[in-house]
Amino acid sequence: MTSEAADTAELLTAAQRALERYLEVKVDDDGTLTFSHSDVPCVVQAMRLADGLAVLSMTCVVGWDLPDDPGLAVAVAERAGQGLFGTLGLVHSERGMDLTLRYAFPAQGLDVAPLGTLLMLVVSTASQVRSELLGAGA
Repeated sequence: MTSEAADTAELLTAAQRALERYLEVKVDDDGTLTFSHSDVPCVVQAMRLADGLAVLSMTCVVGWDLPDDPGLAVAVAERAGQGLFGTLGLVHSERGMDLTLRYAFPAQGLDVAPLGTLLMLVVSTASQVRSELLGAGA
């Protein structure tokens, strides 16, 4: 049986190698991976939910401090219903709305190439949603 720290470190190292095939990745002090794709900042974390079940969790910030626009909320809900790699979420704050795309999945045992493909599907979805919902100059 391996420790949670070893499981998550191994998973984050694999994710880093997979992502570095496409992007520049920064490793934070706690091991979290951060990077940007088409002006969409993303973070990847790892956690062990149970013995033998370690997952990667990715959060991409599609837009922040957006106007509190009911039309945008409807567009986000419609886009979320079209199916994508991840879950779109809108959070209301004092400065407007933040739009995120989150995706978590069991990743232990995935080779670097398929892991990179899966991660980039999520990242490219976030960038596509940003372009579709917020326009090219968002």
